Amino acid sequence: MIITPLLAVLLAALARTVSAQDDTQGPIQYNTAHNATNIYGTWSTGSKKVLTGPGFANPANMSFIYPQNTGVSYSFSDDGFYEISRYRFNGNGSEPTCITGVIGWVHGKYTLNANGSITMVPFGDGYQQIQDPCAAQSNFIEGYNFTEYYKGWRIFQDPTQGFKLHLFEWDGKPVAPMFQISTTPTMLPTRLLRNVTPADDASNISRRSESSAKDMLSPHWVTAVLGAVAMTLAATTSMVL
Repeated sequence: MIITPLLAVLLAALARTVSAQDDTQGPIQYNTAHNATNIYGTWSTGSKKVLTGPGFANPANMSFIYPQNTGVSYSFSDDGFYEISRYRFNGNGSEPTCITGVIGWVHGKYTLNANGSITMVPFGDGYQQIQDPCAAQSNFIEGYNFTEYYKGWRIFQDPTQGFKLHLFEWDGKPVAPMFQISTTPTMLPTRLLRNVTPADDASNISRRSESSAKDMLSPHWVTAVLGAVAMTLAATTSMVL
């Protein structure tokens, strides 16, 4: 879905309106009970194999460097820029072999609102690749440029892994916790990194859709999907038994 500039503006305005109306988080605090440190730097979930920066995405040709494991990474600079890398598999309960893979990248500017929420507005050159073996179009790339609003955030001191970031979506739902990788953000240049005019976008997506099917058949991708299928089938079998 390629978001139009007008829609991006409307979403940003909506996020600001929600932010202004929702004051449940209270002002930002830096203490052990609220935020043990500031949010600046690079954060990553789980195995910490997914990271922002040049080791994950190449926006110029809308390609990716696939991590060893799934996960999510966020980076925040002290001058208001952010970057997000995501790599996930989504299971299908009714069709265990129909596992959807999604890998995506986006960056832009963020605001730490006075009520403790965060608004992230993309530059417009974000994108994601979706692989669904059971869909009519099994592998394609599309623009991903949605304004994201997080109701709140907390940073705690984990006794073994250091600072741990918790984000809460607009409805209060928690995001998977992330651990601080570095206090300095690892990010690609904080500006538009490719031409995002509709004509150029369409041609880039078409070319990548044709060539990336081969990428998705790499040994790493096949191993990851087969592992996910095996775990889903095992879980389904145990439930039946």
